[in-house]
Amino acid sequence: MFTDKEDLITGDTKNGMLADEECSMFDFTENSVLEDAESLLITEDYQIDETEDLSIAKWRPAVKIAIVAVTAVVILFGFVWEAVYSEAANKNSNSRAQYSGSAIQDELEMLDWVNQELLPVNEYSRSGRTLKNINGIVIHYIGNPNTTAKQNRDYFANLATTREAHLSSNFIIGLNGEIVQCVPVDEIAYASNDRNADTLSIEMCHPDETGRFTKETYDAAVRLTAWLCNSYGLGSDDVIRHYDVTGKGCPRYFVDNEDAWEFFKDDVAQLIQ
Repeated sequence: MFTDKEDLITGDTKNGMLADEECSMFDFTENSVLEDAESLLITEDYQIDETEDLSIAKWRPAVKIAIVAVTAVVILFGFVWEAVYSEAANKNSNSRAQYSGSAIQDELEMLDWVNQELLPVNEYSRSGRTLKNINGIVIHYIGNPNTTAKQNRDYFANLATTREAHLSSNFIIGLNGEIVQCVPVDEIAYASNDRNADTLSIEMCHPDETGRFTKETYDAAVRLTAWLCNSYGLGSDDVIRHYDVTGKGCPRYFVDNEDAWEFFKDDVAQLIQ
């Protein structure tokens, strides 16, 4: 029985609103425009008095026509503006994944707490294929006790020579909390089976067979996961285990201890803005 949270856990693009709204602000037909405009003009104040100066009265038809024309132009402008704005919103939403991939990778390269040790492009661990949509973050454990982030990164790189498997991860977190990036966030990594195409992967190192993580590894994983969620507009419910994809016991400690997994997600949620 765990006595507290510390004992348990330490130790694997939306469309803009305008794009979804119907342009129903105006009922634009020729008759409706004329009727609406004329309704503003045909009032008691505009009736011609017998004593009214005829030089003024003769201009009333021209004024009515001018007002109708201006009203029509305003309504047309409203339609054009909404159409242009909606198209721009759609374009921005559809290009979000492409923008996010390159822009967020640039931001990652500026972070002093993420080490860039990208794998060479090769068929077995870094294909270079573009990752267009990010719908989740998948947490893994490395499965090789007491190994470092660097050792596992080099194993992935060496697959280009050994060709024994297709394996990699976007990130590996070491026993001391060091974070190594192996595959850019705008490229597919080979870690999460049929979710490779729409998720990022984080491998966590562990000191023993239980899969329980050191505090340093745990804290670094929370920080990185939350940073990625903030960058891609994801929530803690979008953070899943490899187990949730395939049923594999990965990450072992978070599969064997559901409470620890919930604590992890809660800690991530606290850092999501």
